[in-house]
Amino acid sequence: MTAQLQTDLLPDATAMGAVTLAVADLDRMLDFYHGAMGLQVLAQERGTAILGRRGVPVLVLDQDGALAHAPATAAGLYHTAFLFESAAELASVVASVARGYAARFQGSSDHLVSEAFYFADPEGNGVELYVDRPRDTWSIANGGEITMGTLPLDPNRYLQEHLTEAGSLAVADTPASVGHVHLKVGDIASARAFYVDTLGFAVTATLRDQALFVSAGGYHHHLGMNTWESRGAGERSPALGLGEVTIELPTADAIGALSERLGSRGVAREFDGRELTVLDPWRNRVRVRVSGSE
Repeated sequence: MTAQLQTDLLPDATAMGAVTLAVADLDRMLDFYHGAMGLQVLAQERGTAILGRRGVPVLVLDQDGALAHAPATAAGLYHTAFLFESAAELASVVASVARGYAARFQGSSDHLVSEAFYFADPEGNGVELYVDRPRDTWSIANGGEITMGTLPLDPNRYLQEHLTEAGSLAVADTPASVGHVHLKVGDIASARAFYVDTLGFAVTATLRDQALFVSAGGYHHHLGMNTWESRGAGERSPALGLGEVTIELPTADAIGALSERLGSRGVAREFDGRELTVLDPWRNRVRVRVSGSE
């Protein structure tokens, strides 16, 4: 594989935007994401709800009663990871979700770069709630990859240490963002060819031929991809679950440069001068837009 040119890398200020989910029962999903998780309903009409914090969208729920669930072995969403600014804020949200949806708790881990709690929403979509450790504590391996792990994290002890009285009474109204999105893919080589060699992310960690983590600007990862359930999966058919992943770039010029790069590689895309839409090898839809644009 040829080395990636520095000019092909996405800008350091790249970030993840809102994730869109196709859902069967909007009210049930709102009870989880708004009622338990504390995301605010920023707009709602005709079966679609936009949720976020302090006016910033992080999740779009789009009801479609004609769709069914895809098999677990299909490509698609592994989890959406919501990033919080402090351990106290994370503990408040985790406690609230656990009170309403204890049976949906899937585990917790210390990843060395972050501390994370995992749930499944009422329709089975993976949800990660996490807080980053300070970047100056992250370890870089000899090959330049960021050292990440999966160590035990006792959820009860974490809440005892970080849950404040105010946080236990109401979900903290704190900023939240989509820190990263983790996808199920058919194979890692194709994922790397698209997300790294073509789209322009940098590799931050790998797990043999099972998982790949990529980012811009030295973050531990903006996107993760794995084959743990989906090895060999082909193109997705319309189904409940992941509708769209959004990547935010700092300028329209950066999106224009990406559009030209995709075109030079023969990748079909739609580009209107400010937003670009492209499908990955499994037909996961990726929308690229300018940060903060409406």
